Amino acid sequence: MGSVQSGNFTFTKTEIEGVVIVDAKAYGDERGYFMETYKRPDFVAGGIGAEFVQDNQSSSTRGVLRGLHFQVEHPQAKLVRVISGEVFDVCVDLRAGSPTYGKWVGAVLSAENRRQLFIPRGFAHGFLVLSEAAEFCYKCDDVYHSGDEGGYMWDDPAIGIEWPPLPGDDALDPSKVILSEKDKLHPPFVAG
Repeated sequence: MGSVQSGNFTFTKTEIEGVVIVDAKAYGDERGYFMETYKRPDFVAGGIGAEFVQDNQSSSTRGVLRGLHFQVEHPQAKLVRVISGEVFDVCVDLRAGSPTYGKWVGAVLSAENRRQLFIPRGFAHGFLVLSEAAEFCYKCDDVYHSGDEGGYMWDDPAIGIEWPPLPGDDALDPSKVILSEKDKLHPPFVAG
């Protein structure tokens, strides 16, 4: 894994090709801070050339797990970050023929660490809220297409995501995970 510096950003490759952790420099004083969260020339120099066309934001409480989601015919690359609170963010490689097919990468994203995660097309995505509440923002390089949704169970043993415990617990208690009705119905992952 290597890093590239461009402008106010550091782009760090992960063990899965195309998934990149983005750290931004913040300028602060007694009034607060300022930082750039996206600047296309710097992102291109850092190896991220996606052209974003839609921004989304969600608010969730502690224990909410959203995912694992993807679009089937219209996959989206995403640049995700947290502006309030803390989450454990995960992406799973679903790219046919990829040497890391079925593997996952996870990162803690928080308002405090200001870290972002770039997820290329061809991945399932999800996150678990670790703080009392979290505001989650993300850019997508394709618009949402109703009816094109896919998903896998968050705790599928074939994927084997190592979700962290909620603060104060020794291990993640599945009874404390809050899922949407739709996320409770995802099929199991079948490596193909």
